[in-house]
Amino acid sequence: MKYIVGIDIGTSGTKTVLFDECGKKIASHTVEYPLYQPKNGWAEQEPADWWRASYESCKAVITESGVSPADIAGVGLSGQMHGLVMLDENGDVLRRSIIWCDGRTGEECELIKELIGHDRLIEITANPALTGFTASKIMWVKRHEPEIFDKCKKILLPKDYVRFMLTGEAATDVSDASGMQLMNIGKRCWSEEVCEKLGIDTSLLAKLYESPEVSGYVTEEASRLTGLAVGTPVVAGAGDNAAAAVGMGVVCDGKAFTTIGTSGVVFAHTDKMSIDPAGRAHTFCCAVPGCWHVMGVTQAAGLSLRWLRDTVCSDEVEKAEESGVDPYVIMDSEAEKSTIGASKLLFLPYLMGERTPHLDPNARGAFVGLSAIHTRGDMIRAVMEGVCYSQADSLSVLREMNTDVSSMLVCGGGGKSPLWRQMLSDVYGIPCSRIESDEGPALGAAILAMVGAGIYPSVEEACDAVVKLRDTVEPDGERHKQYECYYDIYKKLYSHLKEDFATMAKL
Repeated sequence: MKYIVGIDIGTSGTKTVLFDECGKKIASHTVEYPLYQPKNGWAEQEPADWWRASYESCKAVITESGVSPADIAGVGLSGQMHGLVMLDENGDVLRRSIIWCDGRTGEECELIKELIGHDRLIEITANPALTGFTASKIMWVKRHEPEIFDKCKKILLPKDYVRFMLTGEAATDVSDASGMQLMNIGKRCWSEEVCEKLGIDTSLLAKLYESPEVSGYVTEEASRLTGLAVGTPVVAGAGDNAAAAVGMGVVCDGKAFTTIGTSGVVFAHTDKMSIDPAGRAHTFCCAVPGCWHVMGVTQAAGLSLRWLRDTVCSDEVEKAEESGVDPYVIMDSEAEKSTIGASKLLFLPYLMGERTPHLDPNARGAFVGLSAIHTRGDMIRAVMEGVCYSQADSLSVLREMNTDVSSMLVCGGGGKSPLWRQMLSDVYGIPCSRIESDEGPALGAAILAMVGAGIYPSVEEACDAVVKLRDTVEPDGERHKQYECYYDIYKKLYSHLKEDFATMAKL
């Protein structure tokens, strides 16, 4: 029996999972680390924390499992995307990493549009200039910390810094690199045009690999820290969403997944590259060689329900403590007492602005139709339904891009709720399923390593062998018709409020 290590470098912590070659979890360990916010809207982390968490968690799963390092056939990496890691000529970190949720680069995004052109940027990189992407972060350092930029000899992404420490190789994969906004997404290579216009020498960028390709081997120093055997192959891996897709078997046309976490994502695989000219959805290279994925993003999905829990649902939280259950279980039971449409109450989940389909940082949340008849249960249901409508907006954009979506998997914290899964299925009008494993990106990274190690011949065949469905909910035709009526109203509300959102932002 061979074993595989999947390492997922997240924002709150790094999770390392040891799997056998059939995808069974043998051991898991997570190490957390801090997020630094030196100014409002800024977000930074220490790359050294990612490396420490990676080798400590790797050592822990090997020790706990008792598996011989010689039987570990490979390592797969997944991680938070878009973070900027800058190294000097000695391979030392020059500054804290500016990570994905940092919002300081608004001016740099405008500069990128001026230098390249809005339409040309989307044509090459498949996405508009956004503060989350890495290119604008590089431009910020170049403008505000020129002494740091001048010393920089290599630019890496978060998981790729861990790879650098594991193997000594400066490498990345096409899925994660797609989110840097420096790639020609169609040609799956760095864009000389974009880099030249931004004044970023391509020698600063890591070598590109397809996700299941071997990118390096564990060094003696890394072996001492991690417990892995010297020479263990490390595959290129993938960004977190691309790795999660592999972990759920979303690796061929027709398959998609919905995540209801803090944010929400609707993600679909496609064998043919498609770009939304309006930039409402992202198109990236995916972890399956020669393929792409498209995705829409809701900024505040699970966050909306958490906000309601923390501000309105103190009774439900108290009842949950008394009963020894999760507060969301009690909130679900209250929502079930309401009706489809939440007694004619709609919720816009724009608590953090919105990405898909509006690309509007000024958008804000709203209850519409609130009256004296409404209960907390109605409000809870309205929030849950509003998130479903927002996810349906993303799905609608993907379908406008001629992306085939015939089956949907559901994951994330919200995906644990039977009520929310049924709502999604009824709103979408398609079946929604869960898989047996909850390991997501770590499993996806491990599956990629299984392919790189030769255990399976392709990503698709590995997923067929490893990924198993847990359950499926079917859409109800009558409920779907009822939801369509409310969704039609929901879709009109943003246009009615857009100017008011902009005016309020200036107050």
